[in-house]
Formats: sequence, structure tokens, C-alpha cells
Amino acid sequence: VRYLEHVASPVFTFVQDVPELVWPQLPQVNYIDELVDAKLRQLGYAPSGLARDEEFLRRVYLDVLGQLPTPEETRQFLADSRPDKRRLLIDQLLSRPEHARFWALKWGDLLRLTTQQVGPSGVFKYHRWLERAFAQNMPYDEFARQLLLARGSTLENPPANFYRTTSDAQDSVESVCQLFLGARVQCAKCHNHPFERWTQDDYYGLAAFFNRVQKKKSPRSDELWVFVTASGEVTQPRTGKIMKPWLPGRGTVDAGDVPDRRETFVQWLTSPDNLWFAQVEANRIWSFVMGRGLVDPPDDFRESNPPSNAALLDALARDLVAHGFDRRHLLRQILNSRTYQADFRPNPFNQDDTRYGSHYLPRMLTAEQLLDAICAVTEVPEPLEGLPAGTRATQLPAPDLVKHEFLKAFGQPERQTVCACERNTEANLSMAIQFFNGPVIYQKLRDPNNRFRRLLAAGRAPEAILDELYLAAVCRMPTAEERAAALAHLASKNDRAAALEDITWAILNTNEFLFQH
Repeated sequence: VRYLEHVASPVFTFVQDVPELVWPQLPQVNYIDELVDAKLRQLGYAPSGLARDEEFLRRVYLDVLGQLPTPEETRQFLADSRPDKRRLLIDQLLSRPEHARFWALKWGDLLRLTTQQVGPSGVFKYHRWLERAFAQNMPYDEFARQLLLARGSTLENPPANFYRTTSDAQDSVESVCQLFLGARVQCAKCHNHPFERWTQDDYYGLAAFFNRVQKKKSPRSDELWVFVTASGEVTQPRTGKIMKPWLPGRGTVDAGDVPDRRETFVQWLTSPDNLWFAQVEANRIWSFVMGRGLVDPPDDFRESNPPSNAALLDALARDLVAHGFDRRHLLRQILNSRTYQADFRPNPFNQDDTRYGSHYLPRMLTAEQLLDAICAVTEVPEPLEGLPAGTRATQLPAPDLVKHEFLKAFGQPERQTVCACERNTEANLSMAIQFFNGPVIYQKLRDPNNRFRRLLAAGRAPEAILDELYLAAVCRMPTAEERAAALAHLASKNDRAAALEDITWAILNTNEFLFQH
């Protein structure tokens, strides 16, 4: 409902009774499960049970580290009889250095971290700053503060690259709002938003906080200086009015005595009282590991796109604030919940649910995860030209450092905007071609030093080699049917290496390997 610049969105929920519904007796680990269950009861969706150990193991490795567990790690976890082994594994994974490197990749997408945007030298420094932020578990409010208040050399103070990637004050406003407020305010640049509460005055009032941020080239190549001038105002193009700084929920503010107007904005933004800021990051973390945000897309908070579970989003945000904006704490809460650890298999009472967490939603591995997974199964690393040997695709500082056809085919983003929508995992013909006869898989299957050829040369029995391949790819032993089919294929071939090549190719082409589930 809209009147002038005022917008209100009442929410209606229509539920059809399911008289035969029997609510399963499942544990509630924390407040996440309690609030998810409350919504599911309201809607008549019965939750699925827990995922199997091998499925949970693969899932949490991919979400926390971006990579598959080794066969030995899988064997250790499956043999562990401790009742709290999942909790212990989560703590262990969150402390590993690969976690920081993988989550730096996620934020690199959002911060437009490319050589084109920040320069060949700046890209490594900016990426290392991101890695350190996650490795040291930098509080989210401090993370935002360092980015938004950055000034000085883009090489000596890497967060200053945030402003290197924005062309002007308007670009800064749009980037800041989408990243930290989940608001796409571009429409308000030219007119009041037709469906939301953002007005053109709001847009240029926000721009007044960033209009004095300036950049200049340095004598050093590949370096820019970011600085703040003492004057400079924003004019509303339609009315010609000089705009005072404006804050959502507070209106115009007097920032005249503050040397850097951004400080007023950042103080408001990161205040514990501003739950909007915490909600956006809590929702983003949820979307990273659940495959879908409570608000989806995760950077599109608006009246006409309400959260699927408002009470849960509010609780996640309050938990983040109460623990000093500790993102690792919130991630740990989500990973330990029964909701995250749920079976991906729907039951008759939740098979239509794609929004409310009644079962885990399978999703395709990202381009970088998939390339690393193929390397892990075959034990043939992918050479990434110009980067240290052993660098994983999930640890790439920038996509344009390496021109890689496989990564592009599977949706590696160009990083030209702050929108998470740049990363695309929708199936396409290029993906199929890469798996049917692409050079990456072909070369790794033919490599004389790959996993199955080395095991074969060491005299390992075909059954044992088959076990290793399945453990490496899908974290389980082959079923009786799979084993019988594979052994029959081996028996039909004179060349065992060629037969194992076929079997490995078949495993890599299964949905179980291609998808996180």
C-alpha cells in the first residue's frame, strides 16, 4: 500500500489443513530449529530427518572450506562414534586456514576484486586483507568500518580499494546500500522508487555522505590515493536543492562539524540499534550455506520482498549483534542446527517446500569448487598460470588473473558489480561440453600420475581402487549395485587403466558429485 513516499506491506498467509500430518519427533538444537519448526507447523510442512554422516561431512566441508574431504578424513569421521562428532568437526573446520581463503572468495565477488578494478598489485593486497579479516574473525562492524572509512594509498591501506572500484559518489551510494543495507536504490537516482519507500531526495541525501571522497593518481604505478575534501555539496538534479546528509529512519542530519561526513554515516550504520545492518549480513551468511536467503535475493531487502521467516531473520541478527558482530559465531550456530543438517530428501509433507527449511536444498557446486573437486578426485592439480603451485581455484584472488574456460563455463563471475547475481550456476550447454569432452577432465583422466593409475601401479585390487574413488568423490563406499556394474566393466576390458578411466568419468558425471546435497 502506497501513499506519496509512504509504503506498507501487509503479509497474508493462506494455509490448507493437512489432517493426516504427523509431526516427527526431531531434536531442536538451538533457536534456529525452534523458529524454523514454528513456521513449518504453521504451514503444515513436516521437516525431514537428519542427513547421513557422509552427506553431512561432504556438505560442511564444501560450505566451510570449499573443498572435499580426503578419503582418510572421511574414514576417520565415519568411524568416529562420539555423539558430538559433528559439532567437533564444525569447530575444527572453522579454525582451518582454508576457511578464510574460501570466504575471502565470496566477499571478493561482492567487492569487485579484479585486476581491472584495483590493479595487478592492489588485487593481491586487497585479497590478503580479506583473508586476514576472516582468519582473525574480524567483527563485521569493524570490517564495514575499515572499508567505508578507508583513505590513503590503495597499496598501503588495502580497504581503500573499496573507493577505487566506485566511479563517483552515486556509485558509492549504490554499492554501500546494496552491500550493507541490502537495498537496491538505483531506481531512486532518477525518480522516487515506484514500489518502495526510497525517494529521489533520499538517494541524494545519502550521496552527501560520500560526495567529498576524492581519488588521485600516485607517482607509483598501480596506486591511487583516496582522500576527503573539506567542501563539496550534492545538488538534487530535479529540484536544484542542496541536499543535506540523510539517514534512513532518522532523516536529515547535521554533519557540518564532522571532518569526514562518512563517520556520521558509519556510526549510524554499525550501531547495535540498527538491526537492518545485522539482518543483511545474517541473511547473507544464511544464503551462503543454505543455498537461499531468508530474503532472496540476499541483497534485495524491500517491502515487496519480505523474508520467508521474519522471526528467524530477526533472531539471527540479534544473535550477531549480541556476540559483537562475530560472524563465525553465527555461522557456527547455523551449521550446528538440525535445519542445516537436514536430509535433502523430501518427505510427502514437504516436497513442495523450497523456502522454509523443511529439508536441505541441493545446489550445484560453484565453478571453483567443482574444479577443485575434480582435482581432488583425480589427484591431479590444476596449474593456474602466474600463481604459486598448489593454489586452489577456491583461493583465487581474482577471476581475471587466470583465463580459464572451465571456470567461465560454470559461472565464475566477472566481478563488475556488487550484485551476488553475477555468479550463475544455471545449467547450460557449455557445462555439458566440458564434462563430455572438455580438456580439463580429459587430461586429468589420462594423466599417468592420477589417483587410479598410481593405485593400479602399486598393485591395489580393483575393489580397493573403486572404494578410494567413491570416497574421494562422494564420501561413501560404492553400493552393491555400483560395485557390481564397475567390476563387470573392468572384467570386460583388457586395459584396466582404460576401464578405471571410464568409471571415474562416470562418477564425475553423476548429480551426486556435481551437486552439494
